[in-house]
Amino acid sequence: MIAQAGFGHRIRSLLPDRQDLIDARRSPGTDLLAGATVAVVALPLALAFGVASGVGAAAGMTTAIIAGIIAAVFGGSNLQVTGPTGAMTVVLLPIVHQHGVGGVLTVGLMAGVMLTVVAFARVGRYVQMLPASLLEGFTAGIAVVIALQQVPTALGVPAGQHEQVWAAAGEALLRWAAEPHWLEPLVALGTAAVILIAGRLRPGLPWPLLLVAVVTALAWWLALPTARIGELPTGLPAPNHDFLQWDAVAGLIPSALAVAALGALESLLSASVADGMTVGEQHDPDRELFGQGLANIVVPFFGGVPATAAIARTAVNVRSGARSRTSAVTHSLILLGVVLVAGSVVAAIPLAVLAGVLLATCVNMVSLGSIRSVVRATRGDALVFFATFATTVIVDVITAVIVGFALASLVTLKAVSDATQAKPEPLDPADHSEAERDLLRQAIVPYRLEGALFFGVAQRFLIDLTEVSEVRVVILRMGHLSTVDATGAQAIGTAVRQLHDRDIVVLLSAVRPEHEQVLRSVDELDALWADGEVFATTPEAITRAKALVA
Repeated sequence: MIAQAGFGHRIRSLLPDRQDLIDARRSPGTDLLAGATVAVVALPLALAFGVASGVGAAAGMTTAIIAGIIAAVFGGSNLQVTGPTGAMTVVLLPIVHQHGVGGVLTVGLMAGVMLTVVAFARVGRYVQMLPASLLEGFTAGIAVVIALQQVPTALGVPAGQHEQVWAAAGEALLRWAAEPHWLEPLVALGTAAVILIAGRLRPGLPWPLLLVAVVTALAWWLALPTARIGELPTGLPAPNHDFLQWDAVAGLIPSALAVAALGALESLLSASVADGMTVGEQHDPDRELFGQGLANIVVPFFGGVPATAAIARTAVNVRSGARSRTSAVTHSLILLGVVLVAGSVVAAIPLAVLAGVLLATCVNMVSLGSIRSVVRATRGDALVFFATFATTVIVDVITAVIVGFALASLVTLKAVSDATQAKPEPLDPADHSEAERDLLRQAIVPYRLEGALFFGVAQRFLIDLTEVSEVRVVILRMGHLSTVDATGAQAIGTAVRQLHDRDIVVLLSAVRPEHEQVLRSVDELDALWADGEVFATTPEAITRAKALVA
């Protein structure tokens, strides 16, 4: 019964509650206006990311509508806006090449299930613990990859079948150079340039949407021979499960894991950014993952691509004065109205102008100030940044996250290792020199262990401690030891055994209660407790040491 009650409470904690309704009533007019503003920004991005993912513009719009509403209602942030994103397209395009559109939809469903499981397991708070160097390298790499993905469209040539985007971009450039034509490059580069320049001069205007509208009108009026989005459905597709590829599920698990991990990271990072831009807002990371998971479970049945929270659209939402989830829901409903009413107009949009919108988005994704700060911080941070960036561009996103996390872990282990010490320590702060000399005359050496003693530093600790000489008693002061694992405890046990072999007595003092179990799991250390050589305070250990050498 207790387990059932706990499970029920867990479910209720992940579902919308009364507070959500209270928040929605605070400023409905402001939320509606903010939602309309976000919709203006989201429209060209939803179309562009749908095309860039390889599934199509209609899929991008479907994702922004359905996933946007579900994640807004069930997510853990009042201000988050969800839809297709550039980072996700980088992961999806290789899946389209290998498994087709059905493979992408199956992966999205699998990733959604994984995210809901992670939410129930309360892992959300730990997903956010990635270092800034990894996130900055990943973001910069994603920006370059998205830009490279736009090269074929921006040049007006067919995309190649290479898995590496740099190879596909190089092939497209060679094809264009063999028969150069300038319409698409001028449209794409001109669109990107105007968005970037005008966006700095008049940041309040929706330049991407304005450029898309102007270029589309010119292309229709002048009958320009450029590729268009093509016909869109005049509404949302009916739900169906024909996309499911049951025989390919096992092979799609790595891709689903990558999509789930990317969705979790990007969503929680976006929620943290939204919290930082406001006063009094605090998202629930587990509920946010649940909302994103539920959105990704539902959206594939309508033909939508995997979704995640969008940092840029969320930031626009916050800056527009949004106060509740109503704004994100409004943004999706407005996009639905566009699909129902203006589908024929959207179908006439040139693909090159969407490529230009994404090129400008790539530039805005990269913060040179943040990158400069990370690279200058430490050599370890610089290493993690450049390794993550290079791996994202040259290999793929999945490998980049693995490489970046592994390097960041090694850098962290080294930093903790450098902070862990076992050194002779004066005992009397008031007169440390005389106290220390008195103990040394009696061949007693106190060592203070500080920091974290774990597998990464155990061997160095062992070497340092067993090099003592001309000593009859060693006191290990354990009170400043923050962490000790099984490997660290075994290192202390080995040091005690080696000191005993040299007829040196070892005493322990100030052992923290949370460390006793792991220390006593080692025979040599458990014997110290049995022999009464473990003391609650260091002065007691000193008294015992002096008695031993008397």
